[in-house]
Amino acid sequence: MAEARGICGFQLVRNICINPEVRVSKETRAAGVLENFSEGEKYAEHTLRKFVRNRTPEIMPSINNFFTNPK
Repeated sequence: MAEARGICGFQLVRNICINPEVRVSKETRAAGVLENFSEGEKYAEHTLRKFVRNRTPEIMPSINNFFTNPK
């Protein structure tokens, strides 16, 4: 439960602080719809996504290789 709360808290703080579509202050909300595509792309293409993009979707690659690749 603590890990789930931590993940939820991290996501909430991340959205409030750096999401380009969330505006907390009154001045930024009054600006209306902003067309800031570069800021939105920066938010969507974060470091973790860039890191795992070219990796195989395996949880335990060494065990998978042991059972699938006979010697």
